[in-house]
Amino acid sequence: MKVTGVLPLFLPICRRLWPGSLASVSVTLVKATALEAAILAGHVLLYPTGLIQERRQAALPAPAGTARLPVPTGPPVVLLHGFIDNRSVFVLLRRSLAQHGRQRVESLNYSPLTCDIRTAAELLGRHVEEICERTGSAQVDIVGHSLGGLIARYYAQCLGGDVRVRTVVTLGTPHSGTRAVPLANAHPIVRQMRPDSPVIEELARPAPGCRTRFVSFWSDLDSVMAPLEAACVDHPDLEAHNIRVSGIGHLALPVHPTVAAGIREALDSESAMRRQEGGGLTVA
Repeated sequence: MKVTGVLPLFLPICRRLWPGSLASVSVTLVKATALEAAILAGHVLLYPTGLIQERRQAALPAPAGTARLPVPTGPPVVLLHGFIDNRSVFVLLRRSLAQHGRQRVESLNYSPLTCDIRTAAELLGRHVEEICERTGSAQVDIVGHSLGGLIARYYAQCLGGDVRVRTVVTLGTPHSGTRAVPLANAHPIVRQMRPDSPVIEELARPAPGCRTRFVSFWSDLDSVMAPLEAACVDHPDLEAHNIRVSGIGHLALPVHPTVAAGIREALDSESAMRRQEGGGLTVA
C-alpha cells in the first residue's frame, strides 16, 4: 500500500479543520492508521503460516566468505504473540534479530481458545524449561506483544520465572489493565485484562526480590490501551524501564524497524536502553 500518494489529499482538510500543531497531530494519526491497515492486511495473509508450532532446528553455519555480524552473548530469545494471534506476527522482528547475530530465537504459540492468563503462563514456563535444557542456557529473554507480554510478566513475577528470565520486553501490553473494546468482555481472557481483574490485582501485589528486568514499549497512538499509560510497568519492586514510541499504533509495534532496533538495544545493552528511555522513539 502506498501511503504517501494518498496523504496529500488529506493535508488541506487537516490544516483547515485543525490549524497549527493540531494539523500535524492529525496527519500523524492518518499515517499511523494507514500503516495499521496495511499491517493488518499483510498479517491476515501470513496468519496461516504461523498456525503450527515451529520446528526446532539447529542454526545453520554461514556460507564460506559470508561476513558475520558480532554475535551477542545474551541468552535465547522467546517471542510470545498477543490475543487471537500466532507466531507469524514476529516474522520481521525475528529476521531483524537474526540479522544482528541473534540465532537462538524461538516462538511459542498458545491456543486462541486459552481462557486463563495463569494457564498460559504455566505453559510458557514449561516451554522455557525445555529451551534451557536443550540449549544449555540458564536463562532466556522474552519479547511479548500485547497479551503475550502480560503472560510473560505473570510467569516471571508470580510463578518464580525470574530465575529463568533475564529480561522481559513488552510491546503494547496492558500492565495495569485496559478499558478498550468493552464488547470484547465476553471472552474470559479479555476480562482478565481489565483494570479491576484478579490477575491485574495479583500483578500489583508486592514482588520483593524479583530478578527479571522489564522493558516496556508503549505507543502514544495505541488504540488498544485505555488509558495509554496502561502499557507502562509501574511497580515499586520491579526494575522497569518504559519507552514511549511516537507515531505508530498497536499492530505496528512488533513490525516497525525502529522498534525492532530499540528491542535489540534493550536486549543487548542496558546503557543503550537507558538512552532510549530518556528520549523515547519517534517513528517518522
